[in-house]
Amino acid sequence: MPLPKLPTRMGVLLAPSNDAEPQADPIEAAAPPLLAAVPTARQTSAPAPAAAAVQPASPAPVRQLRAAKKKTRLPVAKRKLFVLDTNVLLHDSNSLFKFEEHDIFLPMIVLEELDHQKKGMSEVARNARQVSRSLDGLAGGTKELDKGVPLDALGNQEALGTLMFQTSAMQARLPIELPAGKADNVILSVVHALQDRYAKRQVILVSKDINMRLKARALGLHAEDYFNDHVLDDSDLLYDGVLPLPENFWTKHGKDVESWQQGGTTYYRVKGPLCSEFIVNEFVYFEGELPLYAQVKEVSGKSAVLATLRDYSHGKNNVWGITARNREQNFALNLLMNPDCDFVSLLGQAGTGKTLLALASGLTQTLETKRYNEIIITRATVPVGDDIGFLPGTEEEKMLPWMGALEDNLEVLHLGANGSDLAGAAPGPDWSKNSTMELIRSRIKVKSMNFMRGRTFLNKFLIIDEAQNLTPKQMKTLVTRAGPGTKIVCLGNIAQIDTPYLTEGSSGLTYAVDRFKGWPHAGHITLQRGERSRLADYASEAL
Repeated sequence: MPLPKLPTRMGVLLAPSNDAEPQADPIEAAAPPLLAAVPTARQTSAPAPAAAAVQPASPAPVRQLRAAKKKTRLPVAKRKLFVLDTNVLLHDSNSLFKFEEHDIFLPMIVLEELDHQKKGMSEVARNARQVSRSLDGLAGGTKELDKGVPLDALGNQEALGTLMFQTSAMQARLPIELPAGKADNVILSVVHALQDRYAKRQVILVSKDINMRLKARALGLHAEDYFNDHVLDDSDLLYDGVLPLPENFWTKHGKDVESWQQGGTTYYRVKGPLCSEFIVNEFVYFEGELPLYAQVKEVSGKSAVLATLRDYSHGKNNVWGITARNREQNFALNLLMNPDCDFVSLLGQAGTGKTLLALASGLTQTLETKRYNEIIITRATVPVGDDIGFLPGTEEEKMLPWMGALEDNLEVLHLGANGSDLAGAAPGPDWSKNSTMELIRSRIKVKSMNFMRGRTFLNKFLIIDEAQNLTPKQMKTLVTRAGPGTKIVCLGNIAQIDTPYLTEGSSGLTYAVDRFKGWPHAGHITLQRGERSRLADYASEAL
């Protein structure tokens, strides 16, 4: 968003409007004593890309380092030899090229399992076919597979190691007798034989199967999980979109402050040491005698531009009859109602209001302001317990059992909108309520993720519920469906992942939050407080 020229006169903290009351300018008041500092955990989780955007470094040394890394190949004795389990290849079809300068060994039983998994339209089948094509491309250029194939033969310049196939029988007597014929035991036998053959090299089994890794360690073999798809090692370091300002913020950043107004919003340009830690579209707040709630709009060195927010906790600013009940919900509604924000991600435990806020903002912008012409809701259909089998009906009818949260929130929103222009000035008869619900449902479409590939959504409000159960590849497939005028909202709780082999660090939702961090047209908020009921809040903590 282009910013106007800066005036010399300072503005007020909140833009005067009919919906919000003006507040005093905190800069003209006496600065509070220095009481607190910026949390150190926040500093450690600051991303490198944002820092680079703030203070761009000279690109020449980076290119030189990358070029040197591409040309440098470790001696064979110093390379690690990774033996890949089948589930690693099925989980990430590009995992062959993610081990940098080290070598990869594929047992013959792994190729056999890939062949069994290649049929079908599932994500696993697609990955199996992609891996098979990559292996065919690598092996097609050489006639001596027993000597290995360079992993950069297809243009993957970061992969400097060698791909090795099992070309002969490898007999190894394990310390413990295991049932013969089982694929996992065959792989363990191969790893044991490689350990004997390459005594001077480190042989490592890579598997997503916990029990496989446990059996390997019990046999004295080195085994590891596949970490390349992990965005974060610790979920506590995940970007939460909010930064509390220290008590001495205005003391250190209140000098030479410039302010101006544009479109009903007041902007502040502040300078100080904390500005380099800000991330674009991050929310900052200061609570005290002179509270400040603002969003970072621009970061440049040690200066930053802050924009004041719309107060959605006030009844006049309600969204489809819903008002924000806490600070994070107010931040979330500022993102959801911002037409310049194309991608919004909301994290939080059950009862924090993720689905309710997304639906309320979607209905308001679809039925009232006409910004979007339809709301599309989808989710990952991963059952918590036993599957109930095939469901009859059309695509939308098959998805309805998975959309219980949609029905619950529509009931709440229907009550909230009962006094709006859409439903009448006052609660009316049952036929009026039914007609309102029919109008609402006519603008909401429930779609299955299985049929999303190849589609393009124009002017849609797309809600992806339970996004923590998506892989990074599935998340990319969904987000890239967005056409002009479409807004995508991802909802989820990374503490409730039901998809096998996915963790808090490798979830597609975590991946999206980390990758969209700092983009001017994306925002993220982690909702902290549960607002469902005192029973639900206590159960979240006690159970």
